[in-house]
Amino acid sequence: MRVDLNSDLGESFGRYNLGLDGEVMKYITSANVATGWHAGDPIVMRRTVRLAKENGVAVGAHPGYPDLLGFGRRYMRLSPEEARNYTLYQIGALHAFSRAEGLELQHVKPHGALYNALVKDEALARAVLEGIADFDKNLIFVTLSGSRSAEIAGEIGVRVAHEVFADRAYNPDGTLVSRSKPGAVIHDKDEIAERVISMVKDGGVRAINGEWVELKVDTICVHGDNPKAVEIVAHVRRALEDEGVKVVPMREIVW
Repeated sequence: MRVDLNSDLGESFGRYNLGLDGEVMKYITSANVATGWHAGDPIVMRRTVRLAKENGVAVGAHPGYPDLLGFGRRYMRLSPEEARNYTLYQIGALHAFSRAEGLELQHVKPHGALYNALVKDEALARAVLEGIADFDKNLIFVTLSGSRSAEIAGEIGVRVAHEVFADRAYNPDGTLVSRSKPGAVIHDKDEIAERVISMVKDGGVRAINGEWVELKVDTICVHGDNPKAVEIVAHVRRALEDEGVKVVPMREIVW
C-alpha cells in the first residue's frame, strides 16, 4: 500500500507568520503552496518552494478566492471565465518560483471555500479544471474523495488524486463537517492516527453520526497551522509506516 501525505504551507504573508512549515515539511511528501490570493506572497512562495526542494518534497499550487482578509474561507460568486483565469493566474505565479528553483509543479489543490465549493458546483469545478488544463493537463488535481469534481476532471483529461483529511470530521455523505460546528476538527493525535489507518487499510471512516463512509484514498491532508501540527504529522507518518504503508509523493500513485 502507498499513500501521499500533503499539507497546506506557505500561508504566511508580509509580517504575519502562520504555520510551522520548516518542521512539517520533514514529514510530508507533497506541499500545497499558497499562491498569494488567500495567503502567501512572493517572498513566502519562493522560501517555501526552496524549503520543499531541500526536503525532497513535491510542490503543488494552492489557489483560492481573492480573499486575504478572510483567508479564503468565505464563499464568493465567480463567473466561469473568472474561475478559469483566476486558477491559471495563480498556478502561473507559483510555477515561476518553482522553475527558478529547478522544480516542476506536481499538482493543484484548491484552498478553503473554493475547494469545498467545487464539490457541489459543477460549473465552477469545470471552470477551475479548464484553468488547470490550460496550463498543463499533466498536473494532478487534488479533490475531496469521491466528489463529482473528480469525474469532471476525468472528462477533461486531468489526472485526479482523491484526498481525505486526517483531522476533520465527515458527514454521512462524505463531505467535511463545517468548521463552525462542534467536533469538526479533531485534535487528539491518537484518534487522528487511528482514523488515517482506517481510511487507508479499510477504505473508509466513521462519520460524525457513526455511519460508515467509504473513501478512495490517494493523499491525506494534515494541516500545518495549529500548535500541535508537527507532533500530529510525525505521529501519523509513523503510524502509517508501522502498518507497512509506504508514504510517497502523489505522482507515484496517480497515473
